[in-house]
Amino acid sequence: MKNTETDSKYNNLENMSFRELLTAINNEDHKIPDAVKKAIPQIEKLSEAVFQKLKNGGRLFYIGSGTSGRLGIVDASECPPTFGVESSLVNGIIAGGDVAIRKAVEHAEDDYDTGWIELTNHKISSKDVVIGISSSGTTPYVIGALQHCIKHGITTGSITSNFNSPISNEAIFPVEIETGPEFITGSTRMKSGTAQKLVLNMISSSVMIKLGKVIGNKMVDMQLSNNKLIERGTRMISTFLNIPEEKAKELLLKHKSVRKAIENFKNSK
Repeated sequence: MKNTETDSKYNNLENMSFRELLTAINNEDHKIPDAVKKAIPQIEKLSEAVFQKLKNGGRLFYIGSGTSGRLGIVDASECPPTFGVESSLVNGIIAGGDVAIRKAVEHAEDDYDTGWIELTNHKISSKDVVIGISSSGTTPYVIGALQHCIKHGITTGSITSNFNSPISNEAIFPVEIETGPEFITGSTRMKSGTAQKLVLNMISSSVMIKLGKVIGNKMVDMQLSNNKLIERGTRMISTFLNIPEEKAKELLLKHKSVRKAIENFKNSK
């Protein structure tokens, strides 16, 4: 039996108080960072592979179903505003299409060929890299997509919570996180989903840093899409250039970019 399907270590949940439930869930959640830590060597190999592809003009695709697919979409959608990259650089694909982001689509994950069809709609090629995400490691939609990728010379990675699963066998760079039984038996939106979110953060953040999208520890290419981010950008420029915030904001509003504001100010000296 898969680790993610084994019985919870807790029982009679309906008889627990809120304090007991919350404490028990939190106790289980505490195990996830250590489980992710054990997989850092695997995450490192996958991150390096993604970096090489993106550095050479390729794109990153996440593909999954249910919670796994939604988490891939979340990570992909956050890259443009955070790092100022094109929306086509990191892509999230979910079984059942966009409607499945908000509502479960019956049997969408059971379709072996649809994942590959959706990847071809993006004109995927050997320049790109595809990461399949599946808690069980047995989702046909994801397995089929990765198998087709391998046949077409496309680099593959995977993220799963079960060792030696079919998805790992189809990935050149598998990542396996032993999350163990869920608090609610089989509810992989909990510990397994948390592990996936952590790993996705690690991959995209480390790759973007190595691509030069961060200076020091600052998001100098972030999109200035609201007042909070304009204020953050102003503080960045003020700190970098050692100038008053009023002058920093003037530069930011003129150049529409923290990086461009800093570069233009330095070049004008």
